Amino acid sequence: MYFSMKIYKLEKHGSLLMTRVFIEGQRGGAYPKLLIDTGSAYTVVSQELLEFIGSGPAVAPRRQRIITGSGYEVVPVVSVKTFNCFGKSLRDFTILGHTLPFGVYVDGLLGMDFLSKFDVEIKTKAGEVVMR
Repeated sequence: MYFSMKIYKLEKHGSLLMTRVFIEGQRGGAYPKLLIDTGSAYTVVSQELLEFIGSGPAVAPRRQRIITGSGYEVVPVVSVKTFNCFGKSLRDFTILGHTLPFGVYVDGLLGMDFLSKFDVEIKTKAGEVVMR
């Protein structure tokens, strides 16, 4: 049996690993830089970026309570038309809108809601993701 795999190089900042994704909303698309966060149950993108692509909090059908470093927060849950990452494309993918603290050099978090859909191996030392 033949198994295909593809290796994606990640951007490293110290021990943190980041990647660019493509998201498309009702008014356009964007390429946010997301921190790979296996401790996050959800994929999170800044509310400003979501507003820019037409998937902002105003169109959020519901809200989700999350735990952050500063306590509990209630954030909008939105659906983006397309979410592309590591060669995989998801339609109508649900993400959370939350503005990260000032000075953070990413636009959001790539959470387990995306990662657990695929056979993903994260190679921290090499700064790579292997998709099977």
